Amino acid sequence: MTEEEKMRSGVIYAPGAPELARLRARAKKLVFDYNATSPENTGRLQVLLKELLGCLPEGIHLEPPFYCDYGCYIKAGAWFYANHNCVILDAGGVEIGEDVLFGPNVGIYTSGHPLDPELRASGQEYALPVRIGDRVWLGGNVVVNPGVTIGENSVIGSGSVVTRDIPANVIAAGNPCRVLRPLEPGMKERFRTADELLGL
Repeated sequence: MTEEEKMRSGVIYAPGAPELARLRARAKKLVFDYNATSPENTGRLQVLLKELLGCLPEGIHLEPPFYCDYGCYIKAGAWFYANHNCVILDAGGVEIGEDVLFGPNVGIYTSGHPLDPELRASGQEYALPVRIGDRVWLGGNVVVNPGVTIGENSVIGSGSVVTRDIPANVIAAGNPCRVLRPLEPGMKERFRTADELLGL
């Protein structure tokens, strides 16, 4: 297998391989241009984002600055919105559903390093996919670790570190993130803010 194939298969790979270095250099150039483009130049921003991601479903908006490793391994649904300073390390692949909201400073990390110190010192890595279902809301400063799936409609409270899968239709928060309560009918009438939902 090539190093890219290893990376995409979840096995240990060498991130310094030339084919991966070229893909990252391409993404860095596009990200730099995206972050440096005037917010008034919406056409240019859309062109850059489409080139970075490979396709551009309706309504996607990423507030600058935005950062990613490759870009081409991010698959986002329509009406995805990410607030400022989002970081997506997408080596393992990131799938984001429709109508998903990210608060500021959200980090999605698919890459990890071996626990063995000698193997880690060799510069090798692994990458595991992250999947985020439709209509999920990640609060500000949420971190999602490699291999995590977050089910549809769920809300992740600000500052959470998501180390394990979160089911659909729940409110979860903490470090490590854990389920606090299910989403229930009538919540839109009873709660106006995230703090109220989380019981803060």
